[in-house]
Amino acid sequence: MHIDSTSFAHGQAIPAEFALGAPGGFGGNRNPQLSWRDAPAGTRSFALLCIDTDAPTDAALVGAEGVEIPVEHARGDFIHWVMVDIPAEVHDIAAGSCSDGVDARGKRAPAGPAGARQGLNDYTGWLAGNADMAGDYFGYDGPYPPANDLREHRYFFRVFALDVARLGVDERFTAGDALRAMQGHVLAEAATWGSYSLHAAA
Repeated sequence: MHIDSTSFAHGQAIPAEFALGAPGGFGGNRNPQLSWRDAPAGTRSFALLCIDTDAPTDAALVGAEGVEIPVEHARGDFIHWVMVDIPAEVHDIAAGSCSDGVDARGKRAPAGPAGARQGLNDYTGWLAGNADMAGDYFGYDGPYPPANDLREHRYFFRVFALDVARLGVDERFTAGDALRAMQGHVLAEAATWGSYSLHAAA
């Protein structure tokens, strides 16, 4: 199975159009175009994840005045998108069809392929203490790496072909819930990635 995007080249920079953060403020926050092919026989649905694998593990460093987060700082995952129950006949998601702009406090019912369900991304927890932005962030919200981070962040878009039409997760679910429910049901997986940075030297 293969996945690619016309919105960015594999391993290359993601345009600010598809990011939540941009120099000086918000980006376009549109979901990128994605398409996949060559799913195995027996595929009954797809699941999709977008994961930043370079998120700093010490939140106190993010945006700290006079501090630059070193490249070698310990990193963890930050989930930007989780979608399950994408019908087996769907092989393409158009740019901006699931997210187009910034929704303060999160999208309540993000657009997407008919029948698909979208879970909570990690902005839900990250912005929980922000009086202006706190809320449930369902669906896609794009890159917003710390401007003081010296490491260029990588964003992995992973699609899974599953042997079930509906994944066993609650209506309110996270990427962790989806990954656990997928165990034993994955027929194939494909991934592509792009990079993004807001550091002035990038």
